[in-house]
Amino acid sequence: MADEFLFPSIDPTHFELTVVGTGLPESIIAASSSSIGKTVLHLDPNSFYGAHYSSFSLHDFTSFLQSQQQQEQKQLTKEEEEVRDSNSSRDTNFIEIELKHQCLYSDIEITSNASSEDLEPSRKFSLDLSGPRVLFCADSVVNLMLKSGANHHVEFKSIDASFIYGEDGKLFTVPDSRSAIFKDRSLGLLEKNQLMRFFKLVQAHFGLNESMLQQEKNRISDEDLESPFVEFLTKQMLPSKIKAIILYAIAMVDYDQESPEQCKNLVKTKDGIATLALYHSSVGRFTNALGALIYPIYGQGELPQAFCRAAAVKGALYVLRMPVRSLLLDKESRQYKGLRLASGQEVFSDQLVMGPSFIVPAPPVLSPHTDLQQDISQGSILREVNGHVARAVCIMKGSIKSNVSNVLVVFPPRSLLPEQVTSVRVLQLGSNLSVCPANLFVLYVSALCDDATKGKKSLHAAINALLKCSISENRETSAHLPDESEVVTPTLLWSAMYIQQLTKVSFRLSE
Repeated sequence: MADEFLFPSIDPTHFELTVVGTGLPESIIAASSSSIGKTVLHLDPNSFYGAHYSSFSLHDFTSFLQSQQQQEQKQLTKEEEEVRDSNSSRDTNFIEIELKHQCLYSDIEITSNASSEDLEPSRKFSLDLSGPRVLFCADSVVNLMLKSGANHHVEFKSIDASFIYGEDGKLFTVPDSRSAIFKDRSLGLLEKNQLMRFFKLVQAHFGLNESMLQQEKNRISDEDLESPFVEFLTKQMLPSKIKAIILYAIAMVDYDQESPEQCKNLVKTKDGIATLALYHSSVGRFTNALGALIYPIYGQGELPQAFCRAAAVKGALYVLRMPVRSLLLDKESRQYKGLRLASGQEVFSDQLVMGPSFIVPAPPVLSPHTDLQQDISQGSILREVNGHVARAVCIMKGSIKSNVSNVLVVFPPRSLLPEQVTSVRVLQLGSNLSVCPANLFVLYVSALCDDATKGKKSLHAAINALLKCSISENRETSAHLPDESEVVTPTLLWSAMYIQQLTKVSFRLSE
């Protein structure tokens, strides 16, 4: 009875769709469903929106990661107990399957090299839990926001510049337009012509350049479209520097394409040039966005909130601080019927969507005479781990690149370490995006990995390389400045490193 006073009663009790978790995918589903007239109940056990796509103040960010450490330690000891408690003897017409919770974060390290005064006020920070997450201006998510009305609830600013880390340890600008190519001093005349010729080929293939569309020689053959993208680039006689820019800084490829035996995702030409076309379509799409990439003001946590607001406008019902205890299955058909909430209330829906932190034991699918408890204990969880991401969130004093605040830097595979098989991406954001106090910067560093130690090693190498690049650049800059001018060398004040599990979950609720 006590729970009934702690949690609100939900009325009505039947919906066409119930969504548990307010992460970005769940929020998009809720917004799209409510926009076509479906009745939607959107629940979240947390007191905040966004789940694993949230943005936190510095204090709340630290508290969240520390809570994940505690949850990870308790996870193994609780699993058997949860199975035993599943389907407890309640006077109900349903089979109950107790939900479990999976910690998606591990190997958490938090380091501070500054006094608390240097990082105040904490509320001025808005730190992304799973960044960097920049968007192309022509991305399908942006189109979805425009169609759903979610764009009315969030604002964006463009990323000032993109850079790629070269073999000589320097940062080179990623040219995003024809004028940028010819202004780029790091490219020779031959390289500029090669890059322009390739971009024209891509534009012609997609009909973006009507003057070249009629020329059959400018169309990419079906055979080439199905071939590895890196082979197609080599076939175009592009040098390694240009190939690296196209593959890792524009097409945003993760794995080393030059080593097929170690590459988990060998990108086909048709997919690579589709991303290039998206990149070019993004440049100049919005008048207030100078480049191809944008980022939400106040952090990526604004994205799920924008879709939640759009869903609420269309009638979706939102209840935060509402944990879900178990699934309810019909005893006869064993089909999903509803949920039992922490309040004890039962709510029902035709369909159910849940976030990735929930684990659902496989429901009993054997004969009705089979012991239910045995079915649950022996049932397999239909859960696929799609890999891991090593992440670092850093607070810096001073920019890694002078005169710019919001910067994306890409370290191609093996540019930092011989064993680095994936790209490392770094996103620096400044106070003009309202994610940190003035004169400070937030760095998000990420890389796909199979091993936590190797993943973190790549992140450390990227951060150290950026500091060296910045020190070298600032020395050159300061030599041309008056004596009273001051160039600030970036200083690392605070950092958090952790490993995030990427999961794909599916399960059947009937047989």
